[in-house]
Amino acid sequence: MSRPATAPVTLSIRHRVGLVAMAILLALIPTGRAWAAPTVVQDFLGPTTASLTTPVTATLRVHTTGGCLTVQQLGVAVRDSAGDNLDFPGARGTTTICGNGLTMTTGPRTFAPGTYTEFGYYRTSTGYHNLPSRTLTITGPPSSSPAYGKSLAFDEEFNGPLAFGSRWNGSTTSAYQYGNHNPYDSKLDWLTPPAITVPGSGTATFTATPGSHILENGLRSWDTGLLTTEGTTQNFRTRTGDYIETRVQLPGADGTWPASWTWLDGDSEIDGFEYHPDNPNLLEITNHVRPAAIYYVNARTIYPGAWITVGVRFGATNDDWYINGSRIYSDQTGVGTTWSPNIILNLSVSDGTYHPAPSGTTPITFTTDYLRVWR
Repeated sequence: MSRPATAPVTLSIRHRVGLVAMAILLALIPTGRAWAAPTVVQDFLGPTTASLTTPVTATLRVHTTGGCLTVQQLGVAVRDSAGDNLDFPGARGTTTICGNGLTMTTGPRTFAPGTYTEFGYYRTSTGYHNLPSRTLTITGPPSSSPAYGKSLAFDEEFNGPLAFGSRWNGSTTSAYQYGNHNPYDSKLDWLTPPAITVPGSGTATFTATPGSHILENGLRSWDTGLLTTEGTTQNFRTRTGDYIETRVQLPGADGTWPASWTWLDGDSEIDGFEYHPDNPNLLEITNHVRPAAIYYVNARTIYPGAWITVGVRFGATNDDWYINGSRIYSDQTGVGTTWSPNIILNLSVSDGTYHPAPSGTTPITFTTDYLRVWR
């Protein structure tokens, strides 16, 4: 007779001993190491020192143990003493890291003097993962710099929201006939503070877009950005003996007209530079106080898309202009001993009188890395 379906199954002693032995054997197999996710190991991170006068890039070299790992982002982060985020630009997107290693180089950026914490990081579906940190020390200018021996009196690194009201005014300037626009200076500008954005990468972007106003000359305005220390609670003003420096990326679109300059009561204007892309290798440099000017032409340095550092050392009888740390012009006239204007950095929009106006309605941009004044 066959065994009923509901009857219990009885194992022999031999079968029971075999199952127990198998369970013990499986328990002894080291399964944890075999199934662990790959581990990212940092082999190198640098540099650990740099000068504030030279843009610096970071290099990160990593490898994995336990197989390859695909990450959604790989980059180098930097934190200042207050914990603010000053990461290097140029983080990599989706990247596979394996045992044979991977080396990445970030984009360049500059830092103010001081000590920072830098570390590599990667992002996976479980979040951000930080690699071992190092100290990054930024030193002051070398003896060959016009800033040598001076102290920072004004330092805008564009690492966070712009301090409108206290440090910057983006709404009006006495340099414009109508305060926020100046159509009879061949400009389509209509000053709009939101036209200046700081995305968190240590740069500021000025963006000009077609506006809704009709100017006094009958042309349609463009909303654009201007930063001045005039009309602020700090009211920072340069003075004779100061050295001012800004690092900018030259634009390429028709109509863009970036400039750094000084202004007070109509008689203190010094143009650190003016640039028009229709003259792609030329900077306009002008002393309006004691008239002197040059057109500086250098196709290896001045061109659309180029990052350049422009500096001016103001003297009573002579002003010196510097491009990327090299002196390129001395006016032999200076600004006198009582000169003390506000500073301006802006993107104007040409109206077509002397240089091409924008060719359509596509926004045009200008980017800057920092603005510093030493005295």
